[in-house]
Amino acid sequence: MKSKLFAGVAIALIAGFASAAELKSGPQVGEKIRVPFYPLNINGPTPSEKKCLVCRNGDHPVAMIFARSADDKNLVALMKKIDALTASNSDCQMGSFVVFCTDDDKTEKTLAELAKKESYKKLVLSVDNPAGPKEYSVAKDADITVVLYTDRDVKANYAFKKGALTEKDVEAIVKDVAKITPTKK
Repeated sequence: MKSKLFAGVAIALIAGFASAAELKSGPQVGEKIRVPFYPLNINGPTPSEKKCLVCRNGDHPVAMIFARSADDKNLVALMKKIDALTASNSDCQMGSFVVFCTDDDKTEKTLAELAKKESYKKLVLSVDNPAGPKEYSVAKDADITVVLYTDRDVKANYAFKKGALTEKDVEAIVKDVAKITPTKK
């Protein structure tokens, strides 16, 4: 009897850890990006204006990132690589943007300095409320959410708790950009 009880408790614990390890944030693979939202753009064609970056990119391939802060070195590395991929895929009009979900008054200045320092060619940095756009279901415990989509169809989704994004994850995301861009001959 004790062994059956122990086995049941062990299975429940394992199941609990498995579900806790899975972080679901943002639009999921197979879903459509439908709803516009208007974050404050920090750089790009409309700095200091609240413009819809989803609308601007239309049905083109897009790398959309939601982040809580810009202090993660792997996030900064990812942003640099996404910017380069966006520039190299300009023939298909790929777009990319990062929405920082925060109410920290210093964020705008920090992001403007980062955009200048990194000299982003295509990547747009923006700021929205701490919860992010309601219809996008950005999880509270997700520090970084990456959504890759084309024709407004989500093809890849990644979500990371604070400090969990690794160099290996950055490389996997970069590789998955091929899911949204046309095959080059």
